[in-house]
Amino acid sequence: MTAPRMWRQHELKDSYDVVVIGGGVHGLATAYYLTKMGVRDVAVLEAKYLGFGGSGRNTAIVRSNYRTPEGIAFYDMSVQLYEKLAADLDFNVMFSQHGHLTLAHNERGVTGLTERALTNQMMGVNSRIIFPAEIQEIVPDLNVFGHCRFPIMAALYHPPGGIIRHDAVVWAYARGADRGGAQIHQQTEVNAIEVRNGRVEGVVTNRGRIKTGTVVNATAGYAGIISGMVGLEIPIETHPLQACVTEPLKPFLNSVIVSSTLHVYVSQTDRGELVLGAEVDDYASYSLRGTLHFLEGAALHLLELFPFLASVKVLRQWAGLCDMTPDYSP
Repeated sequence: MTAPRMWRQHELKDSYDVVVIGGGVHGLATAYYLTKMGVRDVAVLEAKYLGFGGSGRNTAIVRSNYRTPEGIAFYDMSVQLYEKLAADLDFNVMFSQHGHLTLAHNERGVTGLTERALTNQMMGVNSRIIFPAEIQEIVPDLNVFGHCRFPIMAALYHPPGGIIRHDAVVWAYARGADRGGAQIHQQTEVNAIEVRNGRVEGVVTNRGRIKTGTVVNATAGYAGIISGMVGLEIPIETHPLQACVTEPLKPFLNSVIVSSTLHVYVSQTDRGELVLGAEVDDYASYSLRGTLHFLEGAALHLLELFPFLASVKVLRQWAGLCDMTPDYSP
């Protein structure tokens, strides 16, 4: 028996009220919420396949323990949305809130995380500073007391933080948008946006022209390219962000562990795999290839935190694209 499709296939129309460029979480969520508001003549255009970009390549960490009041408020709304998303979309997005720890390895780091904790608390977000004994209770296998070069002095503990299944979020929003009346078109690349007298009149795709008065740019790493089609230059650079996943292991890590000093973060999936990431690459690029430099660094730094993982095998590595502002926030 063939499983029913989660979203339908449609013939591409020659006009829509709204065209959303980008078939990731942001584009599909935009289409879904537009249909909830009564705007149903919506097309989502994806150059490859749904989730090809950042939505299918990220490490799916959800948190709101950011530095600035503006960022905290924004991401706290996101966490609250994810907490009820499965019920809203009638789809299990596998959201697991087992906590998020950001480690401090020196006095300056402790001071910075303490300031973040106070700002989080001021904004109503559940975050607090904890010290080695409590860190060890939460993550028994973490090498808390064995460090020489990078002692763990404290951590910012954020209990609502956790991980989510990124593919499930993509599929859930796609199905929700489809059920609301939006049309999803994969393998449909936008090559130009037609503008006249300061107003959008249509988009030109590899499948023909579409008339529309409203275009939403939801293309993540390619946002600058799409904005350039209407003569809008935005001050961002595109940088690769790499990640990798190990072979499955017996569950031992409930919380997300982050170390800015070591440039590594790690979580464990419900299948037992360890997912590792680092900071964005230093250079601007559209490359989606992984590098040995990243893999060596991630492995070395992970072993500072969990030395017993030395013989674990890496299964896959990949890269996604991030749009970075001049101040790197976001």
